[in-house]
Amino acid sequence: MKFKSLIKTLCIALLCSLPVILKAQSNKPVKSLAQLQQEFVDLRFGMFIHFNIPTYLDQDWADPEASPAIFNPTKLNCDQWAKAAKSAHMSYGCITTKHHSGFCIWDTKTTDYNVMNSPLKRDVVKEYADAFRANGLKVFLYYSILDTHHRLRPNGITRKHVDMIKAQITELLTKYGDIGALIIDGWDAPWSRITYDDVPFEEIYRLVKSLQPNCLVMDLNGAKYPAEGMFYTDIKTYEQGAGQHISKENNNMPALSCYPLQKHWFWNLSDPTDAVKDPVKLVNDNIIPFNNVDCNFILNVAPNRDGLIDDNALAALKKIGEMWKNEGPVAKLPKLDAPIISHNLAKNQFSNSSWSDDMNIMDFANDDDFKSSWVSNSTVKKPWYEITFDRDQGFNAIAITEEKPNITSLHIEYCDNGTWKPIFSGENKGRVKIFRFDRIWGSKLRVSVDASDHQASIAEVGVYNERR
Repeated sequence: MKFKSLIKTLCIALLCSLPVILKAQSNKPVKSLAQLQQEFVDLRFGMFIHFNIPTYLDQDWADPEASPAIFNPTKLNCDQWAKAAKSAHMSYGCITTKHHSGFCIWDTKTTDYNVMNSPLKRDVVKEYADAFRANGLKVFLYYSILDTHHRLRPNGITRKHVDMIKAQITELLTKYGDIGALIIDGWDAPWSRITYDDVPFEEIYRLVKSLQPNCLVMDLNGAKYPAEGMFYTDIKTYEQGAGQHISKENNNMPALSCYPLQKHWFWNLSDPTDAVKDPVKLVNDNIIPFNNVDCNFILNVAPNRDGLIDDNALAALKKIGEMWKNEGPVAKLPKLDAPIISHNLAKNQFSNSSWSDDMNIMDFANDDDFKSSWVSNSTVKKPWYEITFDRDQGFNAIAITEEKPNITSLHIEYCDNGTWKPIFSGENKGRVKIFRFDRIWGSKLRVSVDASDHQASIAEVGVYNERR
């Protein structure tokens, strides 16, 4: 009951103070997303800092009931972290404000499960932000949606959970100065199974932009979405340890690739004596080739239980700095579509099509899975695919994604009171085809394939009613 009361009180306070927050932010020039994306890739290289209650449990995922009493970094020195980052010519840092087990390392009013109830009793996020800024580094924050301590997990998410997320993000974006990016994890991932409907993506995205318009939103959802489209993130993300690897030849999106210097994300007892990643390979296989394809590389360096970076990690960072330095802005990014951030109205709606292969029928193209596809039977000369909404819907954007580039020409129609009306007709050879238009209302959507390189197929059809 105490937790619920705190959330209610805080949310009321936040609603009352929001106009003041917005007014304060309105005095700062608001940059375009394209400019923010360019500035991000120009940063080139930064430090991820996994430091939270798992640091004291010798594993990356903590017991959600672990006592705050174990969090006791008696020599905590965020200035040491910042100077270590500078030694490698990094441009920014990013700290795990809250990981998957829900322990908050800032002075939060949303829950008692936080650093102020640990032996440390100091706001780690504040000390980190102050130290990195004092050393000329930009400040990013990491935040996990999955929160097993507060039971914010699959099949149990309530509106109060969403209110807690909003309250925590509001604290993080109003107490610690300019935040260059909020890196979000544990959301719409195959292992977290918390969807963008369970916790509405657009609500959170717009909250971030209302508090800090120049803060990039990065969701670590790279395992799910195609490299050619910007879905539910401002920056494409790749976690190498999870098998997500950016193309070093064909990437054309502003991107982030992350990797730990030590064996694990959080510090382990063996870290001071175990070998860290080879600095030469990190420079030649990660930083340089990634920067060449508009990808920023963030290297995780885990502080130990005293709150300090181990000597072997410090030596590796210094070696990187001897081999590499930021040479300034990368090439100008190409013009990109705005990211998709809205609820997909087509997901799991009734679908129909021309004759398809028996193992690849209609629902594979609107099942929210980009690895499955509707596939037209090879004998069909003019394939079509159709979605019927459960009621008339207003929409103003469509995304059609293929497993591989295939469809080269198509036309799209919608049904309005029994009459089919055109949306688009012509060529589009991209793997991800995004169409934006003035809002229309309809009961059905039909995609007709006029030409394809081979057997027509569609991995996902998304339909969105974007706020503009």
